[in-house]
Amino acid sequence: MDTGNPPEAVADRHEAVLVVDDSVVQREHAGALFRSLGVAQIHEAQHGLQALQLLAELPVPPCLMVIDLEMPEMDGIELIQQLSRRGIRIPFLVASSREGALVRAVESMATTLGMPLLGGVAKPLTAELLASALQRCHAVETGEPLLPATGLPMPIAPERLEAALAQGLVLPYYQPKVDIRTGLVRGVEVLARWTDPVLGVVPPDRFIATAEKHGLILRLTQSIADQAMGQLASWMSHGLAMSMALNLSPLVLQTPGLVEGISALLARHGLAPGQLVLEITEGSVVSYDAQTMGVLGRLRMRGMGLSIDDYGTGFSSMQQLARIPFTELKIDRSFVHKAHQQAHLRVILQSALEMAGRLGLVSVAEGVETLADWRLLQQFGCTLGQGYLIARPMAGEALPRWLKSHEARLPSLRMPTAESETS
Repeated sequence: MDTGNPPEAVADRHEAVLVVDDSVVQREHAGALFRSLGVAQIHEAQHGLQALQLLAELPVPPCLMVIDLEMPEMDGIELIQQLSRRGIRIPFLVASSREGALVRAVESMATTLGMPLLGGVAKPLTAELLASALQRCHAVETGEPLLPATGLPMPIAPERLEAALAQGLVLPYYQPKVDIRTGLVRGVEVLARWTDPVLGVVPPDRFIATAEKHGLILRLTQSIADQAMGQLASWMSHGLAMSMALNLSPLVLQTPGLVEGISALLARHGLAPGQLVLEITEGSVVSYDAQTMGVLGRLRMRGMGLSIDDYGTGFSSMQQLARIPFTELKIDRSFVHKAHQQAHLRVILQSALEMAGRLGLVSVAEGVETLADWRLLQQFGCTLGQGYLIARPMAGEALPRWLKSHEARLPSLRMPTAESETS
């Protein structure tokens, strides 16, 4: 029987969406697009208050919301704030006909609140845009469906994480960091990954938060560091020399004997301190006390690199770069991806890179996803880059194979010369 829907939509049918807009025409337009994409049920609300009431009554929440900004009773900004206060984390799009600066401000607010925003889009909506949102709505940030009851991911029990660590289920994965000018690999960032026989792939945001809350973060860090250093030593024995970046939680920095412990691990694996870069998030730097600052100073004195991670997303000022002996400035992906399309991002990105250069810091750009991102970073003089354009995080045994395939891409990644640009 012909359902009227395209075959691919029937094969991947979505249950429900919610369109919040005071315009009947806009709601009907969005509804027609969603139906053409195989959405079974389209809920509608004229404003934020009506949307909140509807969400409270629905037995199963929608997989996606489209929220207009300008509405009576409760506008889109108020609605997003209310969703955050009530712990409702349903992925959503912000749709507006207003200027881009306003939409970007709302995007920043949603990001600060930790809300699963898929993006801010201009009206009228298109089928391509909504299709892309539907594909992503069940895998926002955590990489898994959101729970029907609250929209929040189910917490990880500390006992399960402790057992996973004991069984060696939490493993280091590696994302290459490459020279922006040449594409040559200079190092890797170490990322913890957990695949559980019952839970499946457990996103880092879930188990790292559990580790920090229940006193397991030091054990997790030690396990990942030990495995990663062993992998680096193995690569070196096969002629692959590179650096390694390891994320440190602020809680780990408060551990007595941390400096000696890391030094001992390096020595045991035959690694030089200069091969290790320790990444500290910018937002956590603000609260550092004198003891923690001393630990960072001692790590640097022993020859390890210090990277200020996610630069531009926290509330610390450039004064932090003077207080702590950082060797690397890592620019958050939100200022890198699509900077070639948005003037305000280009200004911020260029300013950060110029500052890093003047301070003698290695600059690293996260979230490099397109060749246009890459070329802009070359133009602005960035040192290193990492992101899906280059490679996704991978297991240690996969990196040598990836290196061979990556060599074939080097000509297309190299910085264009004056001759190639004019030819």
